[in-house]
Amino acid sequence: MSETLQNWLNNGWLIEHQTSRQEVTDLLSLIDRDLHDCRLKDLSPDWRFNIAYNAALQVATLALAVTGFRAAKEAQHFRVIQSLAYTVTLDIDQVNQFDAFRRKRNRIGYEVAGSVSDHEVAEMIELAQQLNQQIQTWLKANFPNLIP
Repeated sequence: MSETLQNWLNNGWLIEHQTSRQEVTDLLSLIDRDLHDCRLKDLSPDWRFNIAYNAALQVATLALAVTGFRAAKEAQHFRVIQSLAYTVTLDIDQVNQFDAFRRKRNRIGYEVAGSVSDHEVAEMIELAQQLNQQIQTWLKANFPNLIP
């Protein structure tokens, strides 16, 4: 376990969690669904962005779960995203991009509709796809017994 994740646990930012093959299967299914649905052209850019964001967030949730944790409720999305640097060792630039998308998603979900460009949707979809590919490889290398 990463020293940082242990520190997060000690700070109350994480909760110990025992995953299962079924949970992994379910999360992978959600990721696949969202990666499909975010490409539906009849949805608004806001919704497509939100769906792609959810796919990426489920990847991060999965990585955290298989390492034995889940995020506590406070700043949950922030912690899940930041944990990618310690679970799948995601590059800090990608973590920062994902976190910027988190802030954008909060604005479109709670403050301003119609503020997502097609370019931002494409970037969010690309990040979600990259994370999905990375988690597949990481799971095979580190947790093959959990792969359906």
